[in-house]
Amino acid sequence: MAPEPETTQPRRTTILCVDDEPSILSALRRLFRARGFQVLAAESGQAGLALLETEVVDLVISDMRMPEMDGVVFLEHVRQRWPDILRLLLTGYADITSIMGAINRGEIYRYIAKPWDDNDIILTVQGALERSALEKEKKRLEALVLRQNEELKTINASLEIKVEQRTSELRHANAALLGANERLKSNFLTSIKMFTGLIELRDSKLAGHSRRVADLARRLAQTLGLDVKQVQEVFVAGLLHAIGKVGFDDALLGTPVASMNPHQLDVYRKHPKRAEQLLMPLSELKSTVEIIGAQLERYDGSGYPNGVASRHIPLGARILAVASDFHSLQVGVQEARALSHPQALAAVLQGKGHQYDPLVVEALESLEGGVAAEEPQPDAAKEKTVRSHELQAGMVLASDLISPSGLLLLTAGHVLDDAVIRKIIAFERSVELKLTAEVRLDGNEGKP
Repeated sequence: MAPEPETTQPRRTTILCVDDEPSILSALRRLFRARGFQVLAAESGQAGLALLETEVVDLVISDMRMPEMDGVVFLEHVRQRWPDILRLLLTGYADITSIMGAINRGEIYRYIAKPWDDNDIILTVQGALERSALEKEKKRLEALVLRQNEELKTINASLEIKVEQRTSELRHANAALLGANERLKSNFLTSIKMFTGLIELRDSKLAGHSRRVADLARRLAQTLGLDVKQVQEVFVAGLLHAIGKVGFDDALLGTPVASMNPHQLDVYRKHPKRAEQLLMPLSELKSTVEIIGAQLERYDGSGYPNGVASRHIPLGARILAVASDFHSLQVGVQEARALSHPQALAAVLQGKGHQYDPLVVEALESLEGGVAAEEPQPDAAKEKTVRSHELQAGMVLASDLISPSGLLLLTAGHVLDDAVIRKIIAFERSVELKLTAEVRLDGNEGKP
């Protein structure tokens, strides 16, 4: 008879309790074992450190007042040697200075007063473990984003093969995202932003173009009263609107639309259909793909590829056409020369009613009319611009951090830590350029 296969039991969460009073250790052991935890005990800081040398521990609970080595010193040693272990302080000693020392030197998650309430201490431990799990997942996702950035840098002459590989990766990413929760949605959007940088890396004048188009399209959609889901679809369509140009050669990519010969113009007009083919596997982007596919249709019915008119063109596509052309005119994509902000606005107004939807043009005029700068300036009361050496752990990015070549480094809302700041400074040195970042001012900047 063949031997039965071995079954692997999942490792139980292990808690180390350190206290010089055996009765306290016994009480903690009974409390946590009854809830399924594995409990280790040590009657001194030195004994606790010795256990940590040989055991895998998830969380440490240490008493404050112990002979030879108090809780502050012990937890400081734990932080230095095993930084991933969660640290809690157990104290009946009402000394705020000592508690602050534990917080600053030992970087404890929380302190628990003696005598404790069983339910409170269990909830505290569970909360600490859940937070640790979330932080590990966050680090995993950040590592994934960094790997994807590196992959984008290595794209070379075999562009068609690289696009197919990236499309396959997006299929797998889509399958994973179907079962993901709300925390992963922002990471999906980050991946889209990085993917849109593919074209922009080949032409310096396009750096940041897709993000600006997407932002304007979102504001237009909001002005026109679209619901949250529709606004998001228009925004993503703005990010991805140029992805069909991925197969363009350098000559075509660098030629303004107004200067294209008939053959180039025929290839150019097919880029929305190419985008539809690339994005077809992403079923949750169905409405966004419809917007991208109709972006070259004209309000009077003389557009491409189907020649539909007015309300038969998806509203999102009518919005995208205005947002895309408005910014394309300003960077020399549409005409042989780049137009100023007022000139671009005037050109779009001239197309009202035959090339563009009048309602969308009026919305653009209400947003951009009389605005001298292409992008809104940050609210000085809520944001500030800092250099890389001024960044501090705990700061929150107010806008995407973009490299000089247009490469997305970090997305808006990212909370900086020491490791990320070091990487930003290292990247800055590698490109020999100075980076700046927009950070929020909410009274907590620089605090972990």
